[in-house]
Amino acid sequence: MSELASISYHGKSYEFPVVEGTENELAIDIKNLRAATGMITLDPGYKNTGSCESAITFLDGEKGILRYRGYAIEELAEKADFLEVAYLLIFGELPSKEELQQFHEDIKAESHVDEEMKKIIDGFPKSAHPMGVIASLTSALIAFNPSSVNVSSEKAMYYAIVRLLAKFPVLVAWTYRKRAGLPLDYGDDSLGYVENIHKMMFKKPNREYRKNDIEIEALDKLLILHADHEQNCSTSTVRIVGSSHAGLFASISAGISALWGPLHGGANQAVLEMLEAIAADDGDTKKYMAKAKDKDDPFRLMGFGHRVYKNFDPRARIIKKSADSVLSALGKEDPILAIAKGLEKEALEDPYFVDRKLYPNVDFYSGIIYRALGIPVEMFTVMFALGRLPGWIAQYREMRLKGEPIGRPRQVYIGENLRPFRALKDR
Repeated sequence: MSELASISYHGKSYEFPVVEGTENELAIDIKNLRAATGMITLDPGYKNTGSCESAITFLDGEKGILRYRGYAIEELAEKADFLEVAYLLIFGELPSKEELQQFHEDIKAESHVDEEMKKIIDGFPKSAHPMGVIASLTSALIAFNPSSVNVSSEKAMYYAIVRLLAKFPVLVAWTYRKRAGLPLDYGDDSLGYVENIHKMMFKKPNREYRKNDIEIEALDKLLILHADHEQNCSTSTVRIVGSSHAGLFASISAGISALWGPLHGGANQAVLEMLEAIAADDGDTKKYMAKAKDKDDPFRLMGFGHRVYKNFDPRARIIKKSADSVLSALGKEDPILAIAKGLEKEALEDPYFVDRKLYPNVDFYSGIIYRALGIPVEMFTVMFALGRLPGWIAQYREMRLKGEPIGRPRQVYIGENLRPFRALKDR
């Protein structure tokens, strides 16, 4: 028998079951609240509202914990590769050697993107923002895969997943190459998943591709760290769009659009734009740290603190080491990166930031690494989407297999009361 929580109103008491998660999280199940009381809850931004029960990702913001399917993010980032993590998120367990090999083979078999997709890319000007392009291209995949996924068929769902994991990196690479004025590339089936992404993006038409293990390892780690993050804005969007029984590609396209915002996936782009603005103003980091502490100053220090983590972002601990090793190994001399290191040092030593736990987050370090890898700032959020893809797929699959109802939030109406219509001549 579960515990009960009581709500009292106007002399009446109502009881609702308390739900406990496997990590001792507690929730009050209010699905019968309106039927029992005639009332709803009001929770702008859904900060206190659980939309689902999920077995994919556990996040404890107070303790700085992030786990995928029970595995600590620190261990996965150190010991697994991105394709292993994708399999884990989507199917619930780490793959055997044979399962991983078959998964990769199936992905490679589906990596061809219809040539007519190139016509769609050609329709965009080079100045088009890559997030707008990738959202449109993902949506356009529906035209080439028109049948809705039969979620009750494990085989049908598997191949829909494989097709998306195969084609999305090609679209990401094409989006980058279009903007860079490079010919579109299909990559190489003999390469690993992340290595092939690197080749599709950066191979020059007049040069032989030579892989850079440091860059590929850094990219692999970044993708793992971004692979899922519980019920954030874009993930919730994927689930709510999918709850209408929209197809996988359409739901993912909606998630990409949600990710675009500067308060979500666009945060790492905002970090670099802030650094460039500081550089244009003589690079005085102390001046901008003082502005950040001044509550009357509109300046915001991007990439510090986190909406969920009230302590250090565990992903930032991992990616900071990677950023240090990448910058050292590549020997990058970049004034923007120097400013970033200066801000980081001051924030980690300044009592104002330390006391408020405003530490550099994953967006701060990921932007630094992407810049060091030669990825333009406009592509940062696209790379975020590439990493988040398996998480979105896992969340969509879980939601559909559980048969969750269509998402339909309520509201409290605060508009005009009933009033008579006046004819145009009388207004």
